[in-house]
Amino acid sequence: MAADSELTGEQQVVDGLYARLDELRAQSRRRLTAVRRAGPSGSPQNRSERDAFATLYEDRVAQLEAVEDRLAFGRLDLRDGERRYIGRIGLTDEEQTPLLTDWRAPAAQAFYRATAAHPDGVVRRRHLVTAGRRVTGLEDDVLDLGALEAAGVDPASLAGVSGEGALLAALGAARTGRMGDIVATIQSEQDAVIRSPLIGALVVQGGPGTGKTAVALHRAAYLLYAHRRLLERSGVLLVGPSRTFLRYIDQVLPSLGETGVVTATVADLYPGVEARGIETDEVARIKGRAVMARVVARAVRQRQRVPAQATRVRVDGRTVVVRPQDVAAAIGRARRLHRPHNQARVTFVRDMLGRLAEQYVQQLGWDVPPEDRAEIVEDLRTTREIRIALNLAWMPLTPQGLLTDLWTRPHRLEAAAPELTAQERALLARPADAPWTPADVPLLDEAAELLGEDDQAAQAQARADAERHASEVEYARQVLSSTGAGDLVSAEALAERFASSGPSLTTAERAAADRSWTYGHVVVDEAQELTPMAWRTLLRRVPTRSLTIVGDVAQTSAAGGAHDWAAMLDPLLRGSWRLAELTVNYRTPAVVAQAARRVALAARLPVSPQTSARDVPDALTHEHVVDDALLAVAAADAAEKLVGDVQDAAGGGRVAVVATRDRAAQVRAALEATGRTVPTGDAVDLHAPLVVLTPGQAKGLEFDVVVLVEPAQVLAASAGDLYVAMTRPTHRLHVLHAADLPEGFSDPA
Repeated sequence: MAADSELTGEQQVVDGLYARLDELRAQSRRRLTAVRRAGPSGSPQNRSERDAFATLYEDRVAQLEAVEDRLAFGRLDLRDGERRYIGRIGLTDEEQTPLLTDWRAPAAQAFYRATAAHPDGVVRRRHLVTAGRRVTGLEDDVLDLGALEAAGVDPASLAGVSGEGALLAALGAARTGRMGDIVATIQSEQDAVIRSPLIGALVVQGGPGTGKTAVALHRAAYLLYAHRRLLERSGVLLVGPSRTFLRYIDQVLPSLGETGVVTATVADLYPGVEARGIETDEVARIKGRAVMARVVARAVRQRQRVPAQATRVRVDGRTVVVRPQDVAAAIGRARRLHRPHNQARVTFVRDMLGRLAEQYVQQLGWDVPPEDRAEIVEDLRTTREIRIALNLAWMPLTPQGLLTDLWTRPHRLEAAAPELTAQERALLARPADAPWTPADVPLLDEAAELLGEDDQAAQAQARADAERHASEVEYARQVLSSTGAGDLVSAEALAERFASSGPSLTTAERAAADRSWTYGHVVVDEAQELTPMAWRTLLRRVPTRSLTIVGDVAQTSAAGGAHDWAAMLDPLLRGSWRLAELTVNYRTPAVVAQAARRVALAARLPVSPQTSARDVPDALTHEHVVDDALLAVAAADAAEKLVGDVQDAAGGGRVAVVATRDRAAQVRAALEATGRTVPTGDAVDLHAPLVVLTPGQAKGLEFDVVVLVEPAQVLAASAGDLYVAMTRPTHRLHVLHAADLPEGFSDPA
């Protein structure tokens, strides 16, 4: 049969591609083994070179391992007779003849964009359906029937290689607990976003299920491919809404051949701070307001203060006076430099010590040579009373110390934040030992920018570095003396090589550890949740304003998040951003998507227009529970039954119960009473067949079946949360309620 012959032919091609992949893997492993076998001996330069090569081969092995699944997924038959295979990475044979075209290459673009109306030189597009290394099916799209017939292909022979379609097959597959890539099924409007130019800020707006996250990840992989030289040096930052979400997507970029992207939440962006504290939405909203930038700036400036009265200090039998007018003049001079607080403090202290030294010299009654004046300045600097007086006027500060003072000392917050009401300031109060919260991180970052490094600490570090360097130079001299190699290299040069021979860090590792690192590109998912202060934190990390901003303003649930892109971004980007919209819902069955849209419109959310790619029978079901007290048990029973149904039907798949925080705790307790362990929050097991989540925790995730508990209660907390909860399922939404269903649930028709 023609179909069997086609399958056999494609299997031979795929076998050849995997054989080449295995060859390259073995080659990279051999080279890595050889480098490791050399061990740590040899010159510092040799060790440094070996570290670099080991890193290179490790990255290459990781890349080749990650593309095992669906290595090749497409074929283009072109009008000129060329046949081009499309896959996860590019492969060539030993003669550098192309075997497989990287999906990101310009030569692969037609695979995603060609249509019958605009075939772009493509006669036929073929999708290869594979299981492991075995070709199990073929899906053909004929874009130029006349050219295909002219090439001697009988259109009737194509019937054996058509089916439900690669896209619909992917949409109907059971969920696994990890997001999969869509590289084989990228649609035209998605491809246009993925390949959009690097420069500038691109906002990708789309309703639930339109593939925003997948598009953002594939765009990151595409930009790293197309702008490798630029982005490898500076890196790409991907910011997600939660650590659960980052675990959910963590296999996508490696599967696309990229392992060097830094992934983080906003709460992770201040190195050394673990923001694990919990606070109310109202407190988070206050901290996220744009006015807090002025509050932090004012708090810093208020730590530069003129004393109310003079301070007299005895030094070696003479009296010097720290006068308010001198302090005011020194503060004014330091401020005019427009440097961060801790760096400007050096100028202030130097100015004040100069003024005090002049007082001291005048009392001596003779001309003091410069070297003696420097000694006087040092004596003044080390006098305890003078240090205290100058610190009270201009204290060296840390971001943590500044913020702790604001939250624990009401008078400091009142002075720094006149824009806040007394009630708002009271909400911000907390004990000094309270843990940092995610909403604190942008404020810490703001403070760090205004304070700068403490120069005293930097000077101490410089002194320690100098002492260590001197020790290394002395050791190098001993080495050269014992080897007689002093005519080949100096002790200084050898010491420098010692210093550079330690373990090398990747760009991603260096960037993640450095608060001041600036990235070549930043991707922000669920960007509608970011507050103005969080945006300030992100924009510091991408001064070029090269951003991919992905989200849906109808799904905003965070206090202080965006409900309109222009209102949020124009003050930050001054209008220099462009909008792209995704309009097809690939995830949610049509009947569920339509109900979610009606509910969202009734709640006056800014819902984007979209159409659903598919429908599923009985996708939306309701169950009324007469007694609210029985709702949690009913939800637990329904979830257990649905887990069984999903496992029986698909041999896998996942079910989520989504409810408000208090209600979720009740459902979890009911499930645990039956012997089922249900982890929650950041501890959620993404592979578990059943999870219990709040709408916020479910954001960005998807499940085969969702059990939504008491939607009226979810709506009362946040309309955006209800819209999120309703649009998580790929097959079925089962609604349990004791209260009346919100407006829009039932189709008025």
